[in-house]
Amino acid sequence: MVFFLLHQHIAQLGTIRSVFIRLAMNLKTKSISGLLITGFVICVGVGCFPQDTEMGAVQRGDEAFAQANYEEALAEYRLAIRQGADDPFVTARVAHTYARMGRVDDAGAYYADAAARDSDLIDQAISDLMHLARIARNENDHFAMATAVESALQLRPGVGVGGMSLSLARHYYRSGEYGRAIPFYQMALTDAVDDSEPDVVFEVGVAHDEIGDCENALLFFERFVTMVRPWERSEAEWHIGSCAHTLAEGLLDQVLAEDSQQIQADLERALELVNRVVEVGQPQTIQAQALFEKGEILGRLGRCQEAMDAYSQVRFVDQAGTLQALAQDRFDEIRFGRGGEQVRASRCR
Repeated sequence: MVFFLLHQHIAQLGTIRSVFIRLAMNLKTKSISGLLITGFVICVGVGCFPQDTEMGAVQRGDEAFAQANYEEALAEYRLAIRQGADDPFVTARVAHTYARMGRVDDAGAYYADAAARDSDLIDQAISDLMHLARIARNENDHFAMATAVESALQLRPGVGVGGMSLSLARHYYRSGEYGRAIPFYQMALTDAVDDSEPDVVFEVGVAHDEIGDCENALLFFERFVTMVRPWERSEAEWHIGSCAHTLAEGLLDQVLAEDSQQIQADLERALELVNRVVEVGQPQTIQAQALFEKGEILGRLGRCQEAMDAYSQVRFVDQAGTLQALAQDRFDEIRFGRGGEQVRASRCR
């Protein structure tokens, strides 16, 4: 059928260029592969053996591509570019050939160049790059998978990654690129329906913790401990205690520059956080500090007996002994009404 159309168009139009255009339209293909094969068919049918010009190199490349001789096709296309071919579709031929050869980096680079000059090539680029990503995932080549997806996202931000979201997230997680992992984890959580979900939730918490986002990290760790059995919670509880303490200290530093209404709210929140640190008992190295800060907060809130109770517990967990004396001083200042500077800042006099 292709050769019948070819000869029919030759009789009607008489020029190779017109034949190429009409034949491509009749075949209804806009893909790079379709254009390459169509070009080869025309050359075979009419004997258009190439001249030593850029178009000759392109034609030789099309012929080699149609015969699956990708190395030769690539050499011809690159020769055409060196000889001055500036058509983005020639650059796209190079990219598509690299994609067929499984060379992700090169395919991405040439598609970026071609698509920057002709946005009509973006769809073809995305198709090739995501196909490469899926192949790489199936072969457990996570680096190549991520490279292909990154190239696709540069061409079209927000492009869907299908079932690769968790694989991408874990690739970045294991590489220590936590900020890049989080968006893919969020996609994976949306799709998660199996028993792996608790692990995903935990990893998202760690990722947030690693980038200094304790607020969100705490949410994920708290969610994780509700999903697993008690003996599986210890590591998450360590993170909970650490993040809760970090957030509480931030609030206590913040109250110095706030109005009274906001101070009250921040102190209440800081109290919730230090209570959580004490409740999980982790990290053990900050338990004395957490109890001491609990006493300080309760004193600022005017809950004097509770503040004394918190100070009195410091000695039981302060293994280094650095806070015992200070906690006892605070206890005595409240109990006997001695107006130390810190007590004057509190409501327990």
